[in-house]
Amino acid sequence: MSRRTRWVVRQGHCQGRMKQEKAPEADAFAAAIAAEIPRLRRFARVLARQADVADDLVQETLVRAIAARGQFQEGTNLRAWLFTILRHARAAAVRRAARSPMVHPESLPDAPVSGGQEERQAMHDVANAYRRLSAIHREALWVVVVEGLDYADAARVLGVPAGTLRSRLSRAREQLRRSLGLDPLPRSQMEEE
Repeated sequence: MSRRTRWVVRQGHCQGRMKQEKAPEADAFAAAIAAEIPRLRRFARVLARQADVADDLVQETLVRAIAARGQFQEGTNLRAWLFTILRHARAAAVRRAARSPMVHPESLPDAPVSGGQEERQAMHDVANAYRRLSAIHREALWVVVVEGLDYADAARVLGVPAGTLRSRLSRAREQLRRSLGLDPLPRSQMEEE
């Protein structure tokens, strides 16, 4: 074996060992991201309101997260980091869509609800009341109530101070109560929220 051949074989062996050393860390990161996909899909569905658009947003989020792997700081909340990427991807998609002459399905009226069960109608009423909330209130309510992020992480995801997040949550809850015809909470209970 020539000197050059031995060097190439040795280099290949070293590089193979380096790949093996990095593989468990990369696998752990990929597994952690994979575990968050259901939550990403739910949050994307809230933002996009359509399953196919939401799936595209999740895919874009995963591509961006993998590409930006080096920017993730170990020990921080991966879900919050991914939600932030998802919101940025959604904002970019909205900007692109604004430049498009096409009519977006989001602007079309909702289809009527079929069936007569009271529970289904109640859920429809809640969903309609939720849709009538402003975007900032919908997002705040979703990341805290549905996704279960604590106030600090949710505030980071939304890019606002924690006090602003609490204010948005309180207003969103109160607006939902009014939209559903429920009695407003007494002032003392509103402050506890």
